[in-house]
Amino acid sequence: MRSAEAEAVKLFANTHLALRIAFFNELDTFAESENLDSKNIIDGISLDNRIGNYYNNPSFGYVGYCLPKDTKQLKSNYNNIPENIISAIINSNETRKKYISESVLKHNPSVIGIYRLTMKKDSSNFRESAILDIINEIHKKNNKVRIMIYEPLLHTNSLNGFEVVNNFDIFQEQADIILANRVDDKLKNNEKVYTRDIYHIN
Repeated sequence: MRSAEAEAVKLFANTHLALRIAFFNELDTFAESENLDSKNIIDGISLDNRIGNYYNNPSFGYVGYCLPKDTKQLKSNYNNIPENIISAIINSNETRKKYISESVLKHNPSVIGIYRLTMKKDSSNFRESAILDIINEIHKKNNKVRIMIYEPLLHTNSLNGFEVVNNFDIFQEQADIILANRVDDKLKNNEKVYTRDIYHIN
């Protein structure tokens, strides 16, 4: 394999993973909008061995360093080569984040609590996290809403102008709605939580 082909393997592999995430996120958007049970639908289609029961948990968007970077790099590499799917994957991810922002604001909260900036459970990384884009999108749509962030890994009172709260009890009490990309034991049975984390496994 030549070096250019090896690079193509990496870019196409990560873009395929981004495609799968975008697909299940759009499925979830449809289900929530139509008052359907996303889990029932995902469980049903995952019975098809060609689809499989993996990498199918909805989220606020594909994140991290590799997937956003590699999808955009692959799109750039196409240059004058015809394509539709690669662009659609990137656009779908942005649409998902806007949809999540609008869904949260429909609850008319005065205070939105952001539970963790990390991308997934047991992670310390929130570089390129979708929740950061959602925070900015919410603020752009309604800058009168108070946004506070609970992130134990941050040892500061603010992040990009948004309040950081390190006491979970205060955070939970003051937030009208808690936005969580991934749910853990702290959020169990909390009626304030808005999440699209169906399986609570990653």
